[in-house]
Amino acid sequence: MTLSPVLIVAGDFYRDIAQPMIDGASKALDDAKLPYELITVPGALEIPGAIAQAELAGADYAGYIALGCVIRGETTHYDYVCGESARGLMELSLGGVPVGNGILTVENRDQAMARAVEKNKGADAAQACISLMALRTKFEKSA
Repeated sequence: MTLSPVLIVAGDFYRDIAQPMIDGASKALDDAKLPYELITVPGALEIPGAIAQAELAGADYAGYIALGCVIRGETTHYDYVCGESARGLMELSLGGVPVGNGILTVENRDQAMARAVEKNKGADAAQACISLMALRTKFEKSA
């Protein structure tokens, strides 16, 4: 039996912050012996749209890991990007799509690097995705 891959969707706006999270998520999936693919999008706001496109196209992914970073700036743009990316991922999740949210929303680059590297939020998002995939399998079997 071939397992469907997990799709890692990473925002490329802060690539130096996203890369350690990609590495953490990849390692967590490797440790779980789950196949995966990686795509990049311009930033955090595009991540839910990319996942929705994959789902609407009928792509065969077992789950999704959203990785990116939004750092507060001088305008309200931060609030919109944080809120709308989280809302988009939550809508997908409420629709039954297993999504691990690893989009960092931070005040500065130091906070971002601490979460990306030291706290390994990419691995945490992968673990969340794996848990939701297991729940979906459980509920599908009991249906």
